[in-house]
Amino acid sequence: MAPRLLVFGDSLSFHGPDGPLAADDARLWPNIAAEALGGGGMDLVAGFGWTARDAWWSLIGDPRVWADLHHVDAVVLAVGSMDTLPSPLPTYLRTGLRYLRPDPLRRVVRKTYLAAQPRLAIALRGRPAVLPSKLTVHYLDTAVGALRVLRPELPIFGILPSVHRSDAYGRVHTARAGAAAAIAAWGRRADVPLLDLGAVVGDHVLSGRGNPDGMHWGWEGHASVGVEMARLMAPVLRPAAT
Repeated sequence: MAPRLLVFGDSLSFHGPDGPLAADDARLWPNIAAEALGGGGMDLVAGFGWTARDAWWSLIGDPRVWADLHHVDAVVLAVGSMDTLPSPLPTYLRTGLRYLRPDPLRRVVRKTYLAAQPRLAIALRGRPAVLPSKLTVHYLDTAVGALRVLRPELPIFGILPSVHRSDAYGRVHTARAGAAAAIAAWGRRADVPLLDLGAVVGDHVLSGRGNPDGMHWGWEGHASVGVEMARLMAPVLRPAAT
């Protein structure tokens, strides 16, 4: 029987060259990976801007995830890329802008922040990041530990952060290198195979062939990531399936 995947992701998992799409769109990389592994299907748990912390919160707080865990054959923690983005405002303030009232005040404050964000990212050299690499590793490790308690035999995979050339962040990405090194070291310790998104889609994104926002991918990028993720997973999953 072909393996079924449970993928925790950010918008890179469901955003195409023209905008966000339904999770079952066959052109998205999680579906391409699932198809390459035999067509067993995929369940996606994701959101805009999700970090490793959001994936952990979903794992412990979403009853749909609890149900999915009974029926899947592998988990992919495809989070960590958004953790590395510049965040001039602390996360609790930045994400709290949506709750401002009245609506005209919220729109003015949000517009002002979005205009200032690239300038601040440049001035502060990309610091602070959305989530420090120490916390990214902490949440990934905690999630893996919980999954292995629940289902010790369940294969788990992860990613190293993607790259960007986004004007919204001043094209600054100084936190990526340190985060990638920290996650790679954790992956070796935790025995979690990792796909380096930067290596797979770096040229696609940085050459401008992806989404015009400079962060999300075109179909070429999704196809490459889907194929490479399936290639990473296949040696672990196929013996079990056989």
